[in-house]
Amino acid sequence: MPNIPAYAALDAKSPLVPFSIERREPGPTEVLIDILYCGVCHSDIHQARDEWGGSIFPMVPGHEIVGRVARVGDAVTRYRVGDAVGVGCFVDSCRSCPQCEAGEEQYCDFGMSGTYNSYERDAARRFDKARPTYGGYSTRITVDEAYVLRIPEGLPLDRAAPLLCAGITTYSPLKHFGIERGDKVAVVGLGGLGHMAVKIAAAMGAEVTVLSTSESKRADAAALGAHDFAATGDGEVFRTHARRFDMIVDTVSAEHDYNAYLGLLKVDGTMVLLGIPEVPAPVAAGALISRRRRLAGSMIGGIRETQEMLDFCARHGIAADIELIGIAGINDAYERMLRGDVRYRFVIDIASLRGEG
Repeated sequence: MPNIPAYAALDAKSPLVPFSIERREPGPTEVLIDILYCGVCHSDIHQARDEWGGSIFPMVPGHEIVGRVARVGDAVTRYRVGDAVGVGCFVDSCRSCPQCEAGEEQYCDFGMSGTYNSYERDAARRFDKARPTYGGYSTRITVDEAYVLRIPEGLPLDRAAPLLCAGITTYSPLKHFGIERGDKVAVVGLGGLGHMAVKIAAAMGAEVTVLSTSESKRADAAALGAHDFAATGDGEVFRTHARRFDMIVDTVSAEHDYNAYLGLLKVDGTMVLLGIPEVPAPVAAGALISRRRRLAGSMIGGIRETQEMLDFCARHGIAADIELIGIAGINDAYERMLRGDVRYRFVIDIASLRGEG
């Protein structure tokens, strides 16, 4: 197959630039996808700028991919040419460890193959470090059908793209920790993750409160389906809302005091961390012991659960709130994300990379 257009970070200090990559023809169980849209995740910035360490350059980011099937291998049974499909945060795993066999490939004992900034696997299911993975800031991608998602009818394709990361990252802990109708859920932070947590928790029947440092987001929270809003800037909320919530979904990656938020949980309440602050936060044992509280973490979801999330969103009319951009605007989009200047997710129209728009 001829090389295809992409955008890449050539190193950690430079802006993304036009690039060319090779995509393989689909093997017997693989699907070749024409990419239509790709969401822009904050982790794209972290990895493109090597803020987490170990970045592989040149890097083509993007793991919120939606497109249509262009070709299929001879043994493919799940998809046909023209189907609307998605690719999320990983494209392969060992397939044999207990987590993979349980459908939780994101926790693969040997490491999942990320959609980008990772490596493809060889015949023995080991990482092949001669073949880095490249993501959705490109016009095509080839993926084994076992790691492809079906986009249900009724979901707008551009607004479905962020569901492949932000959607599943918030759906998974809500489902895993058993949120039920009538439970009181607090969402900390109202960004790309937070706005999806509000929508999904509300659709599950929870009573949702947004906790934000910015009073200016009160109206947005209500529009997204939140039942209440509390500004945390003056600290009074930690007294007035003490022991109120069954669950706190913490989406914030900036440094903040976990202990103060733990005090908002009821007995047996759970606080789930989705963000990764740069500086590790101390946790006081007393904040947990005094009310048998739990502090947990969660990372995306497996293929089975991600498909479940997409179907749930289609049934409830849930999609991401986005700003559609051309690929030439990606570096500006990164800077705007760092300033919090997006409501609530950038999505790249890949037609702009094909020269169609």
